[in-house]
Amino acid sequence: MDIVMDAQALNAFLARDFPQAAGDHGIESVGPDKLVARLRVDDRHLRPGGTVGGPSIFALADIAIYCAILSRIGPVALAVTTNASIDFMRKPAAGRDLLAECRILKLGRSLAVAEALILSEGAGDPVARCSMTYAIPPKRPENSAL
Repeated sequence: MDIVMDAQALNAFLARDFPQAAGDHGIESVGPDKLVARLRVDDRHLRPGGTVGGPSIFALADIAIYCAILSRIGPVALAVTTNASIDFMRKPAAGRDLLAECRILKLGRSLAVAEALILSEGAGDPVARCSMTYAIPPKRPENSAL
């Protein structure tokens, strides 16, 4: 699978098309086998007890997997999640950003399957594991109307 969007292009895409997520999330690197995304954790992401809440962890996984797929197919804004499963395994380390390490398992014409391991930056054991399936819309002819 060739890389068609690098980290810089993906971050620009997020800033342009998903500014509500771009402030908290960023793509750190895109490689042939793995994409790494970051959640810049602050007080908005914490639940009572001072740990990062599940919705913030899930959002990181979803954005990271979405970008991993786009890194291979280009800026297809209408690719959407059709299935998701997440296992929360341990409490994130306090005061650290979260990283998602994503791998694409299958990339077809209409579906993509990928997984993400969520880690506290600098810690060894995963916080969560997520798998997702995305639907990829069919390509339209270049001269077709909306």
